[in-house]
Order: sequence, then C-alpha cells, then structure tokens
Amino acid sequence: MRLDVVGFGALNLDKLYRVNKIAEAGEEAFVRSLTVSPGGSAANTMVGLARLGAKTGYIGKLATDPEGRYLLDDLKKEGVDIGGIIISGKGRSGTCTGFIDSSGERTLYIDPGVNDNIVFNEIDRDYAESSRFVHLTSFVGNTSFETQKQFVRSLKKAKVCFDPGELYTERGLKALSPILKRTHAFLPNERELMMLTGKGYKEGSKTLLARGIEIIAVKLGRRGCYVTDGRENRLIPALRRKPRDTTGAGDAFCAGFIYGLLHERDLYTCGRLGNFAASQCLSGYGARTALPTNLPSHFSSSKPA
Repeated sequence: MRLDVVGFGALNLDKLYRVNKIAEAGEEAFVRSLTVSPGGSAANTMVGLARLGAKTGYIGKLATDPEGRYLLDDLKKEGVDIGGIIISGKGRSGTCTGFIDSSGERTLYIDPGVNDNIVFNEIDRDYAESSRFVHLTSFVGNTSFETQKQFVRSLKKAKVCFDPGELYTERGLKALSPILKRTHAFLPNERELMMLTGKGYKEGSKTLLARGIEIIAVKLGRRGCYVTDGRENRLIPALRRKPRDTTGAGDAFCAGFIYGLLHERDLYTCGRLGNFAASQCLSGYGARTALPTNLPSHFSSSKPA
C-alpha cells in the first residue's frame, strides 16, 4: 500500500480538564468539565491529513488495555492505516493529562507508558518507505528517541518532517543533530527555535538551514507563521479567531503545511494551509474535534493574495 505520510511518535489518551485557572505552586483551582479524547502529536497530524484526503499511516506502540484499544479504534475510524503500530502484551498505553483555562491556555502532564519502549527491530521499515513523507514527533524517554535516530538514518526514500516539541527541544541542538541533518521540513514553534539556537526565528532559521534542513516553518501563535527555504522568506499572518482551546493547534498546523508539501505547493501556500488548519482546530475543545475536512476554494491559487 502506497501511503502519503507516516507518523512516528507517541500515542496518548488525552484527559483535558477545563479549569477556572492554571494553578501555581500553593494555589487552588477547580475543574469546570472534563473531555477524554485520543491524542499524541504525530497522531493528531495524521488524522488532520486523513480528513483532508491524504493516505496516512502510523508507527507507534500501544498496550492491550482499554486506552490502547480506544486509541487504535479511533485511528481506524479516522482512516489512518495502523499497519505500523506495535502492540505490547505488557505495560500500559500512554496518557496525557491537560488543564485548560478560560483563555484557552494549557498545561500538560504526560505518562508515556509503552510509548517509551520502542526498539528499532520492532519497526517495519518497508512500511515507512512506502510513504512520501515520515513525520516525527517526540517521546519522553531515551529508548524511543534513540530508535528514532536510528530509524532516520535507515531511510532511503521517504522525506522527514520533524516537529520537536519542547521535550525534544530541551535535549539541545547536539542531541537532535542526527535527526535534523536528515530533515526535509522542520516545524518548531518560536519558543522551541529560540531554545535550540538562542536566536530569534529569522536568524535561528538561518542557523538551522546551514545544518542542511531544506524547509523551516516556525509557528508563531497569534502572529501566524514564518516560512523559509533560504531563498524565499515569508511572515504569514494568522487567521483571526478567539481560541476555545489551543490543544493540538500546532499539530493541525503541521497537517495543513504537510498537505501543501504533498501537493507541491509553494511555501507561501503551505504556510497559509497550516494557519488555516490551526485556526479551525482552535474553534473546538481537544486536539481533533474541529480539524477541517475540506479547504476553502481560495487555496486553489498558490500565489499570494
């Protein structure tokens, strides 16, 4: 089966608590409501791409517990191929507990479970090479991180997209270098780029392009995104939308941006597609509720408006 994009990252059951405020040490807060939904950064992006019509698959690990069965069933329901998912007879599936305040800001706590026990010989490399792109996101522990580095070195055809998240960014530029030097499109947010390079998004992008990355798209939150390949540089404003919940907005951006790459669109259009998908995601609670299933007609043109 020929796939467009295969995701490789953690699979988590998200438990999102809407609270009156995100408490600091010593403070008290209260819960307004609870939403339980499937998550995992790369998985959210694969679902986003599948809803737009792309053929997506996944590499990850689940246990045989109720959480794992729920996550697996949801991927199948969304049309994501599960041929690369490893099922462990021991351990527990990953969970992510989040607290979201009235302005949509959030704090997340991750219990990785079997996500952090993926070893290289468990992965079907032919499955990954059946795709045009492989999209990597982070794990908490070292075992699966080392597996990703070995995996990237083994790729012959598929191009790598990489959204590091703060967990990987904290490891530093040297630790991420084996992945970065094989990365086609790097998709950090502004804070992550600053942490990695010590520079603003424009100068920081130049630093990383010099390391061999071909395309960089920096997520700037309410300001939109900055995209560059060293020749073209564009700051693309976000679509105006008051967020209900920022959970998954960065993953949605990646879905829109990679969708543009799949269809060989120019950088400006890829960035606009990313901004559109992120803005749609912000209108619902949870990472996947409001992911778009179609695109506005104006994306039929790849030229700047």
